[in-house]
Amino acid sequence: MKKITLLLSVLIFCGVTAAIAVPPGKTLSFDQSSLGPVAFSGTVHKDAGFSCKDCHNKGMFPKMKQGTVKITMDQIYAGELCGKCHNGTTAFAAKKSCSRCHVK
Repeated sequence: MKKITLLLSVLIFCGVTAAIAVPPGKTLSFDQSSLGPVAFSGTVHKDAGFSCKDCHNKGMFPKMKQGTVKITMDQIYAGELCGKCHNGTTAFAAKKSCSRCHVK
């Protein structure tokens, strides 16, 4: 019985940890762009009404781990990845607002 309780505790802890990949007040920094680094804020996206699963799905970012998907501006401009929302309709257009994501 103790083993089952321990196993359930570990599974619950892992699930909670995975669900808070970018907790409030924290950001992920993507610094491989020549345009300048991009800081991703989970809080900003949550406050805009989005959940993790809106982006972390089979078609966009299947894993909640930085570096598992290569992101290019060509993909974003084509309406893929971040460009699915950053199209000027759902959220600000990536093509017209470089400095909102890329900070030098």
